[in-house]
Amino acid sequence: MAYYGVELHNSITVGKIFSVHYFEYMNNFSFAGEAHNFWEFVYVDKGEVEVTRGGSYSVLKKGDLIFHKPNEFHAVKANGKIAPNLVVVSFECNDDAMYFFNNRLLNIDETERNLLSNIIIEARHCFDCRLDDPYLQNMPLKDSNTFGAQQMIRLYLEHFLIHLIRRYSNPIVLSRKPQKTDLPKTTKSKSDTEIFRRIVDYLESHLTARLTIDQICKDNLIGRSQLQKIFKDHCNLGIIEYFSMLKINAAKELIRTNQLNFTQIAEHLGYTSIHYFSRQFKKVAGMTPSEYASSIKAMAEGEFK
Repeated sequence: MAYYGVELHNSITVGKIFSVHYFEYMNNFSFAGEAHNFWEFVYVDKGEVEVTRGGSYSVLKKGDLIFHKPNEFHAVKANGKIAPNLVVVSFECNDDAMYFFNNRLLNIDETERNLLSNIIIEARHCFDCRLDDPYLQNMPLKDSNTFGAQQMIRLYLEHFLIHLIRRYSNPIVLSRKPQKTDLPKTTKSKSDTEIFRRIVDYLESHLTARLTIDQICKDNLIGRSQLQKIFKDHCNLGIIEYFSMLKINAAKELIRTNQLNFTQIAEHLGYTSIHYFSRQFKKVAGMTPSEYASSIKAMAEGEFK
């Protein structure tokens, strides 16, 4: 019996990668604009930005995504109020399928957000440079990068593009007949994920509080050991460690908004002292609040090193 293999066809093939960036901008950041002969997209992870492309103007909010086609002039700036976090990826792709993205403002789902996150993770394994330098034009490879990192960036990016096209081309999906029973393990996994998301929402709504594990357990009707296990399984962090990370991310945004000093930020986020706040900030961010503010200021002024 003879076997005949099927040669698989690529609908979208990414060639070169020109940039993979995750930016934390000041609330007054402004990029005058540029045009280049490859594709680029901008995703708003937090905050809000104003984007000009060709002759059009758009306001992008959290979760929004916009593409710039080759040779299209584009510019971006913050609105002066909210300090935005942006993912910017630019790449070469000559397939006709890419023109699906012309003149579209999209909103990404959880699957696409996870794919973007994986692209950022692989880029950190792959490139020997910071991913938050907006003036970087070349991304040197690490001498010894993680096995498969370059290929994974391409695969995740192609998956991201295909998923977007499929989802927006077929927005109505017929529901399948539900199974009568779920496997116990699957049911528990779904339940743990729901608990994790619910408690993350709770933590985000209490960023100005001084929460303890006992208080979190009491307010969410959950046992201490179960709570710790769920957070360890979902993000490999303890609950207080995760809460501290959320607080420092909020502190970063407040620093970039440039309306409160460090003492006021520490008080606003429920820290007992500016010294404790600074220690926690350095522990999470790898730099002091002053060093972070200087780095962001230099970035905004084009003096980033």
